Amino acid sequence: MQKNVKTTTAKERMLKKIRHALLQKREHPYPGFEETELYAEETDSIDVLFAQRFTAAAGKFVYCENEVSFIENLLSLADKEVLRRMYAWEPRIQQLLEQYEFPFFRSNKGFAEAEAGITGCEALIARFGSILISNADASGRQLTIYPHMHIVVAYTSQLVMDIKDGLGLMRRRYGVALPSLISVITGPSRTADIEKTLVLGAHGPKEVFVFLLEDQ
Repeated sequence: MQKNVKTTTAKERMLKKIRHALLQKREHPYPGFEETELYAEETDSIDVLFAQRFTAAAGKFVYCENEVSFIENLLSLADKEVLRRMYAWEPRIQQLLEQYEFPFFRSNKGFAEAEAGITGCEALIARFGSILISNADASGRQLTIYPHMHIVVAYTSQLVMDIKDGLGLMRRRYGVALPSLISVITGPSRTADIEKTLVLGAHGPKEVFVFLLEDQ
């Protein structure tokens, strides 16, 4: 019984101290904190910053002046990596590839042997070198996760500084009907769960490429 009295007394003392502290009016220790910038101002241009941060996260960045340059670089990659089963399900990308007679698979036939998935994106986040994607496109999540190589086709108009800016682009595109799944990709899939050894491609692509095209 004596133990319960001591416990109750200690609790009352603690509550009394809390009430006393709440009644004390003090100066704000950090005035203007809400207006303080979270990050230092970046000095590099937004495209250079994205390329630097993306490659630092083990991504592969390819700048393309136009669509012809994109096709040439894509052909070079396919030849170098001996890629024969490249899949593209988004109509806009299919149209681009067909225009230059680039071979690809437009259905999920033989998808278990897919070597590369070619998709678009919602935005490129320069500050973190990340790619903002959603399940709104025809490729859904399959082409971004299953093939060992993920190829992203993006345009300079999709470059933004922060995630909030990327979400702003999406709100302007979709309005209130935002996609049910929005993800941020920063480089290839990786894990260090097994013996603290970094392994790429454990839960997704081993390689992620971003082909950045100038808007026409």
